[in-house]
Amino acid sequence: MFYYVLKYVVLGPLLRLFFRPVVKGMENIPADGAAIIAGNHLSFSDHFLMPAIIKRRVTFLAKAEYFTGPGLKGRLTAAFFHSIGQIPVDRSGKEAGQAAIREGLGVLARGELLGIYPEGTRSHDGRLYKGKVGVAVMAIRAQVPVVPCAMVGTFEIQPPGKVVPRIKQVTIRFGEPLDFSRYAGLENEKAAIRAVTDEIMYAILGLSGQEYVDEYAAKVKAAEQAEGAGRFPKRRR
Repeated sequence: MFYYVLKYVVLGPLLRLFFRPVVKGMENIPADGAAIIAGNHLSFSDHFLMPAIIKRRVTFLAKAEYFTGPGLKGRLTAAFFHSIGQIPVDRSGKEAGQAAIREGLGVLARGELLGIYPEGTRSHDGRLYKGKVGVAVMAIRAQVPVVPCAMVGTFEIQPPGKVVPRIKQVTIRFGEPLDFSRYAGLENEKAAIRAVTDEIMYAILGLSGQEYVDEYAAKVKAAEQAEGAGRFPKRRR
């Protein structure tokens, strides 16, 4: 109930008022049945803007850190994400990917919409990065369509590190559903799931117009941080 109150009474109207989202391709969202909405991830605002304009409920796999923060702020954040039905996923350790897949398949088995960011993390520089293959495994195993989604302008309103977003119009584009039924039974084949993932990322790229980087975002970000730390070493006391 809290999800729909937030969507239609509180947060949804405010988001529409301030950001005046231009929505294209809404007809590509299935009216019923399970499907995956796979999008680029440029901003914390993505979690709210995209679900706010879709009539059906969207359940996202959210990083566990949103549910485990310290202090009052951490408890409030955890309560908020739990209330709107988001699922915490631990992204550390060898079983992290499998846990996310299990949770996602559970959502799809109930005939619901699953929202996922194949990049695995927010883009730190506005570019589109290589997708992780979990989305392909779920699409093939559950035999559901994948709707590519592109958020345009959310990096400018709230880049990583910015708490209060700028008031500016954004665009949300949904592409035609992608059918991967031809890969049925191949969810354990590396070549197949890589091909499916790349096709999804290519569709997102076509909608977003971003610069594409054929590397994982987390790896590039870590390398840049390490380079920056080496260039500016901490001063000894």
